[in-house]
Amino acid sequence: MQTRDLVLIALFAAIIAALGLVPAIPLAFIPVPITAQTLGVMLAGVVLGARRGGLAGGLFLLLVAIGLPVLPGGRGGLSVFFGPTGGFLLSWPFGAFVTGLMAERLALSSASATRQTLGFFLSATLGGIGVVYLIGIVFLAAVTGMGLPKAMLGSVAFIPGDLLKAGIAALAGRAVMVGYPLLGQRTA
Repeated sequence: MQTRDLVLIALFAAIIAALGLVPAIPLAFIPVPITAQTLGVMLAGVVLGARRGGLAGGLFLLLVAIGLPVLPGGRGGLSVFFGPTGGFLLSWPFGAFVTGLMAERLALSSASATRQTLGFFLSATLGGIGVVYLIGIVFLAAVTGMGLPKAMLGSVAFIPGDLLKAGIAALAGRAVMVGYPLLGQRTA
């Protein structure tokens, strides 16, 4: 791994942390708030690719685990992984990895601008929403005892906002691909 890779991983972990400064929006019907940090997970995947994006998500979780107050509301520490939102947090490296893996295959530099943007959007949707929801909902249902159907139903309220985040990530991924093509070079 090159120094550039380490810097980019740290930078995107910091971006995820900075998005935690945006105040969370709590919902009365489910114990999971709306946050901007999943946008950072999607951005890490579409911009950095699978390996570096996943590592950025993992580094962020390490910062949370050691107690840095990088989650909305200044939360941090091991206890957040055992609460209702723990599965959503733990899913972030996997979500970034899948987002990056899909982006590497769907948003090719040789494709048209529209196809690249759609590829990034689909990647962010599958990894940043699909994977994160899959792990987060199962964990939420298990920890709270509310059952999968109720946990899934409660998560429906987040889909419009997350689709908006996927759109922002797609546009950012396309802009990086055009404006700074060296960043998009993904090393194995």
